[in-house]
Amino acid sequence: GHELYTRLSGERVNGERERETPSAREVSAYHFHKAIAFIFHRSFPTMILATPASTHPVSTCGIHRLRCGVSPVSGPAARFVPQSALQIRGLLLTIIAACIGGTFQYGFNLTIINAPTIFIQRFINETWIERFDTHLENWVITLLWTIIVAMYFVGGLVGSFIAGPMAIIFGRRNSLLLNNAFVLIGALFMGLSKTAKSFEMIVIGRFFSGINSGVGFNINPMYLSESAPSKIRGMVALSFAPFTAAGLVVGQAIGLREVLGNDELWPLLLATCAVPAVIQLALLPWCPESPRYLLIDRKDKDSCIKALTRLRGNDDIAAELDEILEEQRALEGQRAKRVWELFRDRGVRWQLIITFVLGSAVQLCGNDAMYYYAVYVFRAAGIPNDKVQYVTIGTGCCEFTTSLLSNLIIDRAGRRLLLMGGYGMMAAFAIVFTISLSLQDKISWMPFLSMACVFASILSFGIGPAGVTAVIPSEIFDQTARPAAYMINGSLFWINLILIGLTFPFIVEGLGSFCYVPFLSFSFFTAIFIGFFLPETKGKTFLEISRKFQSINFKGLLKRPPSL
Repeated sequence: GHELYTRLSGERVNGERERETPSAREVSAYHFHKAIAFIFHRSFPTMILATPASTHPVSTCGIHRLRCGVSPVSGPAARFVPQSALQIRGLLLTIIAACIGGTFQYGFNLTIINAPTIFIQRFINETWIERFDTHLENWVITLLWTIIVAMYFVGGLVGSFIAGPMAIIFGRRNSLLLNNAFVLIGALFMGLSKTAKSFEMIVIGRFFSGINSGVGFNINPMYLSESAPSKIRGMVALSFAPFTAAGLVVGQAIGLREVLGNDELWPLLLATCAVPAVIQLALLPWCPESPRYLLIDRKDKDSCIKALTRLRGNDDIAAELDEILEEQRALEGQRAKRVWELFRDRGVRWQLIITFVLGSAVQLCGNDAMYYYAVYVFRAAGIPNDKVQYVTIGTGCCEFTTSLLSNLIIDRAGRRLLLMGGYGMMAAFAIVFTISLSLQDKISWMPFLSMACVFASILSFGIGPAGVTAVIPSEIFDQTARPAAYMINGSLFWINLILIGLTFPFIVEGLGSFCYVPFLSFSFFTAIFIGFFLPETKGKTFLEISRKFQSINFKGLLKRPPSL
């Protein structure tokens, strides 16, 4: 044990060096344990002994590596823990806790409203009759339903506006925790709407749910990116994308008529958005705040070290701590930037251009339009109306599968390749889709080709644009500009989402089977833009990326001799 080790090796005990004459039995036991430790270390060199931080204060993160790869611990027994396992465990908890109440909510709330459409419209009419003893005309019901759907997007836009200030004032983790208040209020309003006989409560509830999604969609990838080590930053930051797709699938699944998508249970269906919030409130307090936020924004080095230790397990954090300290010195004297300050700052000019292009392309590429057309295509392919909802779940599963694949390969393939490939394939499949729509009524097997294009386009969207787009701002902007950059990126996302929702019916009416031409054109030119102007960021530290963009933004000025 520890006492025997200190007696035989001459370590200090209570501040004094103690050398006692051990018995023959103690000497044999000491050499036996030393031999076992040596053999174990040679067999498993990547494994070390987990030691409480209070026992060995000599190490920054509380892990003391002794000779033979073994540390003495207080107590009768010791436990060997894989170094990588501890790191994965801490990061995995952080990823799950952040995403379940973050981007999962966006996908979930986006789809749970689809199933009870007919029941809510009927409820609106019945409520109006009970209040005023008169029926509503169909166009009025449609208008009120459109307002219910649109309020979620309006709330998302509001959420994207307040996400930046929240991330600066409260921190990344605490902002995600506070954000749950919005969705809990929304769930309460929507769940009690039928009992209170008030369809206005659904409007209010959707607005608050939208605010929650807007905040979470911005802060979730920011928090994960700042908490991840450089080598796997892409994988960790992109973890929000599979959760977004999972939210879509889960929302579609529980919206089935056999589950909650029926006339009796639709208020409960809308209120289920409270479940992910409760899960996050239970898990996220156990996760640390962003280490970069703690050191660079809060100037709290001790808390940063504790956060890194909890996230990295037994890993040596010295190199990563030095990198964050170097970034802190580079940003010394700077405060968090406001949105309008970014537009006046030449040092972020190309970062803003990239953000505007990618933030707009993720909606203008036509993925949501493809979802809109999916039901029509499935019916044209001969799928019965009562079975379409089951096939639609397959579209969500496609996006989940490819976003999960993208998550696994992003740190090998890189960001540029996934984005270029995703948009390029979307443009290619959109061309085939346009041709198949034009020949839909002339060739019998064209509906099946159209259906294949729907799935292929969604797969292409999931492999890159769906998730990598939101990772880019966290990497190309420094710590002071990142919250404002996400406000811009999030605002573009929601504004273009509203724009597509309002204009797509008119595009379909005006262009017919060629309605997808504007989207495929935008996808094609976005792929070209990425190939020419987006630098690769995989494996680079935030400081290295900042220096790269500094050379791009001030190209020519850096070489120009100072004026006399």
